[in-house]
Amino acid sequence: MFMLVVAVVMLLVAVGAAALVLQERNDSEDKIRAQALSIAEAVASTPATPTALQSTNPTASLQPLAEDVRHRTGATFIVVMSPKGIRYTHPNPALIGKRFSGPVEPAVAGHAFTETYPGPSGLTVRAIVPVTGTRGSVIGLVAVGIKVQEVTRLANRQLPVMLSAAAAAFALATGGLALVSRRLRLQTHGLGPVEITRMYEHHDAVLHSVREGVLIVDGDLRLLLANDEAHRLLDLPEDAEGHRVTDLGLDLPTAELLASGRVATDEVYPAGERLLAINHRPTKCRGRPWGSVATLRDTTELRELAGKAVLARERLKLLYDASLSIGTTLDVERTAQELARVTIPRFADFATVDLPDSVLRGEEPASVGVDMRRTAAGAIRENHPLYPVGTLISFVPSSPQAQGFGSGQSVLVPDLTAAPGVMAQDPARAEEMIEYGIHSLITVPLRARGVILGVVNFYRQKKPEPFEDDDLSLAEELAGRAAVCIDNARRYTREHATALALQRSLLPRGLPEQTAVEVAHRYLPARASVGGDWFDVIPLPSARVALVVGDVVGHGLHASATMGRLRTATHNFSALELPPDEFLTHLDDLVGRLDQSDDKDEDADEAYASSSEEIIGATCLYAVYDPVSRRCTLASAGHPPPALVHPDGTVEFLELQVGPPLGLGGLPFETTELLLPEGSQLVLYTDGLIEDRNRDIDIGLEQLRRALTHPDRPPQQTCKAVLDALLPASPCDDIALLVARTRALDARQVADWDLLADPAVVSRARTDVTAQLADWGLEALEFSTELMISELVTNAIRYGGEPIRLRLIRDRFLTCEVSDGSSTSPRLRRARTTDEGGRGLFLVAQLAQHWGTRYTANGKVIWTEQPMPRRG
Repeated sequence: MFMLVVAVVMLLVAVGAAALVLQERNDSEDKIRAQALSIAEAVASTPATPTALQSTNPTASLQPLAEDVRHRTGATFIVVMSPKGIRYTHPNPALIGKRFSGPVEPAVAGHAFTETYPGPSGLTVRAIVPVTGTRGSVIGLVAVGIKVQEVTRLANRQLPVMLSAAAAAFALATGGLALVSRRLRLQTHGLGPVEITRMYEHHDAVLHSVREGVLIVDGDLRLLLANDEAHRLLDLPEDAEGHRVTDLGLDLPTAELLASGRVATDEVYPAGERLLAINHRPTKCRGRPWGSVATLRDTTELRELAGKAVLARERLKLLYDASLSIGTTLDVERTAQELARVTIPRFADFATVDLPDSVLRGEEPASVGVDMRRTAAGAIRENHPLYPVGTLISFVPSSPQAQGFGSGQSVLVPDLTAAPGVMAQDPARAEEMIEYGIHSLITVPLRARGVILGVVNFYRQKKPEPFEDDDLSLAEELAGRAAVCIDNARRYTREHATALALQRSLLPRGLPEQTAVEVAHRYLPARASVGGDWFDVIPLPSARVALVVGDVVGHGLHASATMGRLRTATHNFSALELPPDEFLTHLDDLVGRLDQSDDKDEDADEAYASSSEEIIGATCLYAVYDPVSRRCTLASAGHPPPALVHPDGTVEFLELQVGPPLGLGGLPFETTELLLPEGSQLVLYTDGLIEDRNRDIDIGLEQLRRALTHPDRPPQQTCKAVLDALLPASPCDDIALLVARTRALDARQVADWDLLADPAVVSRARTDVTAQLADWGLEALEFSTELMISELVTNAIRYGGEPIRLRLIRDRFLTCEVSDGSSTSPRLRRARTTDEGGRGLFLVAQLAQHWGTRYTANGKVIWTEQPMPRRG
């Protein structure tokens, strides 16, 4: 032991001597470091250095400066470089422009530093200092290097002795250390210092860092160890180690478990205001019971976190359900109801939506006034004191609704009793609400696309907690999603109302007077959007009538406007008295031209083209019925077949030669001619009546057949029966229905004569006509009729061809018809004073109320109409 102590002393002496030498050397190096750093800082702070670094040729100014300073200070080198390490100066000019070999990153970051490195001629200390510009940024670097000289001659002479002493001390220390290490290994079961240190560090880190309490109790029930979490959970005193667990003031069940020694797994025990999940295990030492180990977890915080997670999940689920439930239709009131109902009772106990009447009509909300109508309400109970749905409410400026609507900001009222605006709105009702238990309110404005459409109000009554900021965020999210849906419905309502108004203005408001058929009609717009369905009853000359039903492809304003154009064209073309196939041909050409015109408009106006519907065609059914012959001529352009109800009630769907829809072109249209019994009903309709998304067209036709199978039923009752049987609850397409019951003119109302192509028959024709008019009691029309008959028959004989036929029809008008075998049409003109003829047709036009020409398969018919004289 003595030798060991001597050796240690010698070792300490040697170490001390070496420390002196090293200290002297370190002092020398510190001086050199300070000298190099001061030289570098002096060069960097020289005003000429930043100026030269920012010039176009830094080397020209900096190289002489650096060499002058180097010679004066005795530095090994002075290098001025760019922030990237490119040298501007160097004692060896050949190295100028090359990259500096040492690290420069700290200096580039703005920090001066020194370092020692082995240079080519020995150990060298260099200092690197940043050069900053006027704005504080690093614009260059200055590196100064100085060689380290030998410390002192004394240190060199003492070095061998010190080394010898150090070697001896090392030998002694090694031997002693070997002995001590062997002893320690025996006591630590072979674990070295590193393992012991690591084990202790791990033990300490785990024991005091985990969020789980650890208790170690010995066989005498004394607490040996308690980590920080155990101290916190059990509120143990600082000196708890060493005391019995029954003396620590723990709750009795917890203390009994720790003292029992039994096994426990995640058993929950109280610890003050906490609930702890305790795992308890007995331990053994050398095969004998020694104590126990217990771990504790705070389930109170876990339950709180779980509750927050559940609440967040419920709110996300509510937002998801709201996105699916709100906006299922383009109806403002229905959308508001969906918003009010989806939040009850998951978010609020009562919810109401208030919208201005202008929004309900599809208009922009008024800029002044806070009058809103209670549009929707959701409630957990029905007998609540809130304003009922449909009430027009004038909110006072201090009310939360007026504040939210005016400012666009949400209003949170945690306590209604402390909200003067609620009391000012309606004191009596506010008292009822408070007595009812409603205690908290959130009012959120419904804002979409920069426009405030109304407000939604959420009330809490059953839940005792008031609304909080988290609830306000959720309410704003719900209102934001619903506002977009309400605005979409509002815009659609406006367009739908406009299209419906346009559609109804373009449809016939009343049926024209005629005697050929008894007519009833119905028009029902689609619930979702207005289409282009139309119908028409057009009186024609000779007591005939034209029945028209059509359907423009598409919906909205564009379809309604197109329908109006086609209906106008229908009236114009029918005035030409064209056969149905030619009528549809002209209409088809018109639709084709409309398509081309719309395409050009869309190319010219991209904004309009993006929102308009392109016309791709229309269907049309055109029928002309003649009550004299009881013949009906029909032609179809892609339209559903009409139904014919016979007087006995049997129903058949007419098999027509259906042509392509209007606008496609390329194929001719075919005409079908039928002889209809008097009292038959011709039923014309659009496809919205028989076709639906939930019903096949064949099923619709069969239902229509059953609804029409009824004899002797007036057209009005037929329309009602058909709609009752086939009208869907929510029509997705327009429905146009036209029912015409045929009539036949009595034979006594018609008189006709076959004439020869001989001028002598003109006088006889006048005589026969005069006699017929006398028989009908129309003597007042004899003079004008004789003149017209004379002119028309004479023209037929002179310019036409056989067969020539004269016919009189007594109906609402007195119609005179002269037909011949020529297709040459007469032309009305003004005769000059020197002309001998050319005044007959002008005379006819002056005497008749209407006149015209109708072409037939074998020639033409020239007709005139005169109003019937008033009786009495």
